[in-house]
Formats: sequence, C-alpha cells, structure tokens
Amino acid sequence: MREGSLEAPTRHPLDWQNPDFYDMEKIDAEMRRIFDICHGCRRCFNLCDSFPRLFDLIDESPTGELDEVKSADFKPVVDACTLCDLCYMTKCPYVPPHEFNLDFPHLMLRYRAAERKAGRKDAIGDQLSQTDRNGKLAGVVAGLANWASDRGNRLTRGLMEKVADIHHDAELPKFHSRTLVARAKSEAPAINTAAPAYAAKRKAAIYATCFGNYNNPDIGIAAQRILAHNGVELRVEYPGCCGMPRLEQGDIEDVAKKARRVAEAFSPLIDEGYDIVALVPSCALMLKFEWPLILPDDPLVKKLSQATFDISEYIVDIAKQHGLAPGLKPLEGGVTLHLACHARAQNMGAKATELMKLIPQQPGDLAVIERCAGHGGSWGVRREFFEVGMKVGKPVMRAAVKENKAHIASECPLAAIHIRQGMEREGRDREGFRLPEKAEHPVELFAKAYGLM
Repeated sequence: MREGSLEAPTRHPLDWQNPDFYDMEKIDAEMRRIFDICHGCRRCFNLCDSFPRLFDLIDESPTGELDEVKSADFKPVVDACTLCDLCYMTKCPYVPPHEFNLDFPHLMLRYRAAERKAGRKDAIGDQLSQTDRNGKLAGVVAGLANWASDRGNRLTRGLMEKVADIHHDAELPKFHSRTLVARAKSEAPAINTAAPAYAAKRKAAIYATCFGNYNNPDIGIAAQRILAHNGVELRVEYPGCCGMPRLEQGDIEDVAKKARRVAEAFSPLIDEGYDIVALVPSCALMLKFEWPLILPDDPLVKKLSQATFDISEYIVDIAKQHGLAPGLKPLEGGVTLHLACHARAQNMGAKATELMKLIPQQPGDLAVIERCAGHGGSWGVRREFFEVGMKVGKPVMRAAVKENKAHIASECPLAAIHIRQGMEREGRDREGFRLPEKAEHPVELFAKAYGLM
C-alpha cells in the first residue's frame, strides 16, 4: 500500500441513478468505513465543523471508537458539511487513486440525497435554494426586500428568524431591480481594438450566475469592462442557475436538469469560439467538475466543462497569453484577499492572487488569506449554523483585522459579506482598525485599478 497524497486526486462519477445509491444500510456501512479512517487520521480537524462533530462523537463514546456510536447520531456530522471540497482537494491523503477511495463530501451528498428520496426534506432549505425564483420575485420589490432583510431592521429580522429560520444577525445579500443581463446590454462598453488580446480574437460569454444576475451585478459589469478594455468580444448570458444550492439540498436530479439546460444553451456559443467565463467560483466548479460527475456521458456537459473559466483565471490567462492593456494603477490602502474554497477546489492555482499581483503595488500592499471563511452558501445564514460559520471563519476574520487594509475581497461574494461582518465583530475594540466600506470581488478591485468603475 502506498501512502496517500503522492498522486493527483481523481474523482469517480456519482452513481445517483442506481437504486443502491439511496440504500441507507449501504450508506451507513460506507459512512462507518470512511469515518473510521477519518478517526484514525484527523488531518481535517480544523477545516469545518463536520470533523470536530465526528471526532467528539467517537471520543465521547464508551469505547472511544466508532463501534459504540449510533448511526442516528451521524446526521449532525452530515448537516455541518458545506460541500466546500477542501478536505478532498487539499487535505485528505486517502482520496482516489488511493485504495481507501475516500470521498467525504460526496458521501455527505449521498446521505442527503437518500434522505430526500425518503421524503425527509429540509423544507426551508428547499425554498432558500430556489435562487432563480427568489431573485426574480425580490427584484420586483428590491427596495422593500432589502429594507426587510437589513440586519438592523428589528421589526422584520426577528420574524424572518421564526418563519424562515434565517439568523437575525446574519448579513444578507441585497437584491437589484435591474439584473446583470439587463444592465450589460444597456451598458455595453466599446471593445478596445488597441489591446494586445484583440488581435487574438478572444471571445467570451460571461455566465452571469444567479448571484451576479440578481444580487451583485457590479461583479459582472466590472468583468465586462475589464474584458472589453482588453479587446475581448463579449456577451453576458444567464440560461439559469448552476444548481449548487440544490446540490447542497441533495437534489441531484434537479441539478442534472439544470446542467442539461445550461449546457445546451452555451453549446452554440462554444461552437462559435466563445470561452465561457463564470463570475462565481462555486458556479465555475459546478460547470467544470460537478456536472461531468453527475452526467458523465452527456457530450454537451463535457464540452461546456472544457470551455469554462473562472473569471480570475480568465483575466490571468489573457495576461499570460497576450499581455494586458495598460492603465492599471495601485489601489490606495492595500488589499486583503481571501481565496475562496470553491476556487481552490478547481485545482487551477491561486488565480485571484495572480490577478491582484498584476496591479502595481508596494511590498505589503497585498495580504492573502487561504482558509475557509465558514459561510457555506445558504447554510451560513441559518439559525442553527450562523454562529458555527462565524466560529469556523474566525481565523480569517482575525487575520483580516490584523492586516487592516483599505479593501477586503473574496472570490466568493457570500464569503466576502460574511468576512466583513466578522471583521466588524473582531475589530470593534481594536485601536486604529478601519472596517472597509464594502466587501468586494477581486474583479471589482481590478476594474477600479483600471479606473473603469
């Protein structure tokens, strides 16, 4: 037997259309096999709350071993998993091709899928994960929705906690009455024909993502202006959500439907030479890796996977392949950059760091934090998990407060909001600490460095 972590991890397709995938006895046997390996290793103890919960269960059992832990007690371990994939991609020495064949996140997903199949659904999680419906409805009454969801609104937030299980103190993303797709059409910038990449005839279809389309169109507008300034022919498209929120709910069948629809919509553009550029790393991860594991025999899903870039990855690729258009200037006050879990899980390198280093700067202007912020999508705003997420993210927040830069950014927009809220807590009594005015995406800062925003 070879020790793990000596070869690149590989991942097996999800056998979600096999009835055995949902057999709870088989799932329990696999959980016990994998949990016993985790118990003997414990490298992941500080990644998220799943592993401390598991290890406490075992340590507090009569024998201190897994054999005395009841299967009914496994559910809190599953519930604490945010499907960040960091254990699989960055920590675990026993992932395939190792013979232990350990895939902790996909086992948690399988458990949730089986629960769902058996009719044990998370009713509130189901509603929160309907991002397209929620975004369209909230966009119609954006002012009212943002007033009601404001953290300082004591009138509504207590009611939201009781009715929707959203923690009263969780900072929530805002909604916009004009979607990114609508704004991109009316604010389309001219293509810079003097840019080095123009001669290469680069073409990009920006995948707006549900968050970019409904919650923060500025990310997409920044990307649009940067790419146009660098000579890239552009489109901004939104065929629908990538399904990551539904994956968190174990609804693999719905994710497969979304994958087929989005892949079909993008297929003609790929044939025309367009690269597909996702604004949010969770969505890029779905298109690149998760969809091909859910639909391994779908040629359009495979084609889309091979044509997809993360936005930071894409700008860095242009810089390396062709060079960037001139005009970047330093960002006053420096930047603290958080590397998102789903960006790290794409196995592409620290592209956001590379992106920020393209901006002229003095030594010490850029501080990089490479650790989970603890948000985990809709998981991080739920009443049960918000404070857990704040605890998991506390090392990130403390590090950001210590750096005390003028700008805080994360590739994950939800993580950025979460980190800034944690910084507000951690820096409250710190002399000289300045809370950044807003949490941003790296491309927003890059556009500012160009003077485009």
